[in-house]
Amino acid sequence: MELEHGSAEEMQMNRVDGDGTAVDISSEYVYKIEVAANRYDLLCVEGIAKAFRVYLGIEPLPRCIVKNSSDDLMEIVVKPETQAVRPCVVACVLRDITFDLPAYNSFIDLQDKLHQNICRRRALASMGTHDLDKIRGPITYEAHPPQDIVFQALKQTEAMDCNALFEVFEKDNKMKKFLPILKPFEKYPVFYDQDRQVLSLPPIINSEKTKITLDTKNVFIEITGTDI
Repeated sequence: MELEHGSAEEMQMNRVDGDGTAVDISSEYVYKIEVAANRYDLLCVEGIAKAFRVYLGIEPLPRCIVKNSSDDLMEIVVKPETQAVRPCVVACVLRDITFDLPAYNSFIDLQDKLHQNICRRRALASMGTHDLDKIRGPITYEAHPPQDIVFQALKQTEAMDCNALFEVFEKDNKMKKFLPILKPFEKYPVFYDQDRQVLSLPPIINSEKTKITLDTKNVFIEITGTDI
């Protein structure tokens, strides 16, 4: 992390209030942080704050421990047909989460930044986040023809198969750029839970039924990609 500081006038930076009004900050000092390519933890304000606190000696370097107790491990059954389209899958569970609106928005924003950077606009990897309490395991990772995958996608009002869904997304400026990742394949990857409820169609869209909300306490994260 490289830190640069100077007056707002020197750095040619302005601030805009929530109502869109420009505010003169030429007499203030503004700090510009350049994030190195290998520091994905600095793509969110929480990561930057944590790095500063460690650097200033306010708190120790964080040590993360993966708790793989046999009592609460989830199982993902990976079907062999996924090898032809998106072969790699890893996952994790975050438990006892408390979201408020800023934390929730930051969580979603970080996911988007990771997709745009290390995940190469979802082509190399993509992640889906789900409310764990809306899912019954074990989870299966499968591949099927697009007309056989039917679900209500995120922000959609009705269930449809993937062919119909892609027709909708062709008119969406954000979503249409991801469709070519799957279009060349005869079968598309899909996650199901024990009740055959679709969790996601990676790397395109999650299901409306398992989306995380401010009330979510436990998060299931699945990541698929082309190379481990």
